[in-house]
Amino acid sequence: MTTATSAWLLLIVLPFLLALAGRAPMPKMLCLVTSLLALLVSVEPGHARLAAMFPWGVGMMLALASLWERFRTI
Repeated sequence: MTTATSAWLLLIVLPFLLALAGRAPMPKMLCLVTSLLALLVSVEPGHARLAAMFPWGVGMMLALASLWERFRTI
């Protein structure tokens, strides 16, 4: 149970962790907000994990765009 919970939390904050590798501060803040929103939405019982996919997906798109911009300039 603890391993599954830790893996779920790591998956939820993955957009923020990826955004930390970028240079711009705005995607970091936005990814933190979307990760926290996904975490708050996933607490509800039932189909909460499906509801948390939208903010998580938005955060992943922002984080990947931030990483793309960082590595594109190299």
